[in-house]
Amino acid sequence: MRRFTPILALALLVTGLLPASTPSTSAQLYTGSPEYGAAAFVLGNPESAPTQLALMQGAGLGWLRLDIPWRSIEPSCKNCIDWSSLDIAVQAANAAGIRVMARVDHSPEWSRMVPAQNGPPDNIEDYADFLSVMAGRYGPSSLRGRGTIHAIQVWNEPNLTREWGGAVIDRNQASQYMYMLSESHQMIKLVDPAMIVVSAGLSPTGTNDGSAQPDDVYLSWLYEDGLASFSDVIGMHGPGYGSAPEAALNSDPRFPHPSFYFRRVEQLRGIMEAYGDGGKQAWLLEFGWTTDQINPEYSWYAVSQEQQADYIVRAYQYARQNWSPWMGVMFIWNIADPNWTQANEQYWWSITEPDGSPRPAYNALAAARSNGTLP
Repeated sequence: MRRFTPILALALLVTGLLPASTPSTSAQLYTGSPEYGAAAFVLGNPESAPTQLALMQGAGLGWLRLDIPWRSIEPSCKNCIDWSSLDIAVQAANAAGIRVMARVDHSPEWSRMVPAQNGPPDNIEDYADFLSVMAGRYGPSSLRGRGTIHAIQVWNEPNLTREWGGAVIDRNQASQYMYMLSESHQMIKLVDPAMIVVSAGLSPTGTNDGSAQPDDVYLSWLYEDGLASFSDVIGMHGPGYGSAPEAALNSDPRFPHPSFYFRRVEQLRGIMEAYGDGGKQAWLLEFGWTTDQINPEYSWYAVSQEQQADYIVRAYQYARQNWSPWMGVMFIWNIADPNWTQANEQYWWSITEPDGSPRPAYNALAAARSNGTLP
């Protein structure tokens, strides 16, 4: 498969031989601001998929964040690909009238010399190749009838060492992620220029000890390495921690750093504008509030279920009033995985129970979408 270096790719962009990523790509296709979505666990759960998708329909959530562990699709060797489970998931979402953004990470064992729970492959091109084949199979321009994936998120939270194979997170590592993104963007666009390429959401943090880097610092590094040229949408994360969505940065003594606030997103937007990328949308790839009263590392900023319900509705209202049109899809974290129990930290962010029954946040959102509070 033909390879392009970033320098060659920039030259091809100038000459018109490589499809360019235009800042308004997502806005041209999807004009609402914000749009409504959620992370749900349809892949690998065919029995519960109809329930999860019906819940999304009932709450007016038109976008599915579909997490795809690369190792589950290409598990044993390069080009040893089994699409069967992904076909089922994508087709089910499409049949429900829900658009799909695929988040792809978790490299297979064959791609790394040193095993890791999550980390990039030793050869970044292996990952880019997989995304290009996936885009060719499911892209918006595909006529193969296997379902449509409308956007691809390239990795997740690379500013955390646990998401990058235990490596030190620093300026050099940010360039490694940028190489992953640029290679993936080029290969995807060669196959299907209509596919929306979304940069990884960054973990909101003020930590800079090598186990992580602050999301604002890391985003600036990515822009220095060409982020504007190799993305259609800038991914962000917006957990509200323990304060209301409208809360001003550093307004609560419990949360002395701006990364603890839902409105941290505004600072990241300022970085986009500072680098001349203000014509492009940002998407919140996950946001929400935890109700965890069990795990001490999370319970100190937990809210009640009633607060969670109120804050999620207010977050969408705030975004509509203050972030339109530059905010695109906002994905709630999450519709609960049917396999979770209360021992799973992720469960406490959920707006549903693992059996599909609604929690107060789901009911509040569904009511707001139906009564016009959230148009």
